[in-house]
Amino acid sequence: MHKTLTREVFDKFIRALLYGILIFYLLLTLFPFYMLFVNATRSTLELQNFVSFLPSNYFFKNFNSLVSHGLNIWRAMLNSLIVSVSSTFLSVYFSALTAYGFKVYNFKGNKLMYSFVLFIIMIPGQLGIIGFYQFMLQLGWIDSYLPLILPSIASAGHVFFLFQYFKANLNIEMIEAARIDGSSEWNIFNRIIIPTSIPALATIAIGTFIATWNNYLMPTILISDEKLYTMPLVVNMLKTNMYATDIGAIYNGLFLTVIPLIVVYLLLSRYIVGGVSVGGSKE
Repeated sequence: MHKTLTREVFDKFIRALLYGILIFYLLLTLFPFYMLFVNATRSTLELQNFVSFLPSNYFFKNFNSLVSHGLNIWRAMLNSLIVSVSSTFLSVYFSALTAYGFKVYNFKGNKLMYSFVLFIIMIPGQLGIIGFYQFMLQLGWIDSYLPLILPSIASAGHVFFLFQYFKANLNIEMIEAARIDGSSEWNIFNRIIIPTSIPALATIAIGTFIATWNNYLMPTILISDEKLYTMPLVVNMLKTNMYATDIGAIYNGLFLTVIPLIVVYLLLSRYIVGGVSVGGSKE
């Protein structure tokens, strides 16, 4: 009896310790975002004179100062949404289609082509920037979103991730049953594979959206028209002389930049663990 009681106390202590560690890491993760919000609500004078962990009342004043110099933050946010949402959809859908083909269809050259996909993962994308820019220049796609969106169709890393997911969770018998019932291959993929793979698709969608939203290098190279600027390019403009002394406006712009990322993460975060550990179908 005494040993059982001691064991229960020990288990509760370990559980409480683990919860404490998790809460500590949670607060540590959220702290930079909280401080970004706090600084976005403080005036430049307050930011220069002292550190505070409590919000102030200068958020809207900082925002007015941010847009008073002609910085169209809403247009930039819309531009980033167009690029990020389009890239995410194309990357997720075509990566799933490619991984599904590698897993289900045993065609000649399957393993060789999949090995080539793995080889592409090891090549840094920066190596092809010059050639890519020259190619886009020949196509007349400079100062457009096409070179920012269309390359997302070919995502070797996502193909690898989804292939491993299908390899572990895809029920081939379910596909064969659908074929016997007369369903076309296209309907099988869109009406069976996609719905049952939502956890994995949501997982890579989060990563793709965040990476595209934060992409600074390619828009810098391909976009020169300020009307087409995405959020990273607009944030970079905050370093110019007109904002150099207005620290509150700078923090305000940075805070507005991360809001869509937080929203997307909150909407899809429950699928992150599911995308790794939950099967899309059961035997």
